[in-house]
Amino acid sequence: MLSAAAIPHAVWPVDLDETPQVGEQPEALVLRLSQQKADAASKLCAPGSPVLGADTIVTVDGALLGKPPHEGAARQMLTMLSGKSHAVLTGYHLRYVDGSGQLQRISRAVATQVTVRRLSDAEIAGYLRSEEWRGKAGAYAIQGRFSAFVRGIEGSYDNVVGLPLCAVVEDLASAGLLPSDWPSWRP
Repeated sequence: MLSAAAIPHAVWPVDLDETPQVGEQPEALVLRLSQQKADAASKLCAPGSPVLGADTIVTVDGALLGKPPHEGAARQMLTMLSGKSHAVLTGYHLRYVDGSGQLQRISRAVATQVTVRRLSDAEIAGYLRSEEWRGKAGAYAIQGRFSAFVRGIEGSYDNVVGLPLCAVVEDLASAGLLPSDWPSWRP
């Protein structure tokens, strides 16, 4: 998504335990995990580099739906989403060094409402066979085949994909982290 928006970046994957803490609310969870990801990635890149970490979770009927560990969990999640509206929350954490050499942090959580039409057992089984659900919060990718099941969204589409790009760009601009000739900048 950052490449499509002509934002220069490098990717530094980190491996964290994403288990919610007891009683942790969805917004607090994505904010905590996005900061942990940004802090962990900052140790892998050049000192002082700006770092953006993000985490997405789906919530429906009070349940937190992260990335399903197996097909059975994915089936359960898709069944829970069928015929309902749910929230997709993405937290992101931007850490950077300002002009005076001080570490600055910006954290946000963005919510989008997604309405899914009722899914038949055959549709769920077919979607599972596509393997598109793997590694996706809530067991779906709105930018893929699952879009055929989405009746509507309220809020940022990019947030459902995994990064609320408009909000991120606003924060990058306010921090002075975009190329001076952005958005016409070319890598």
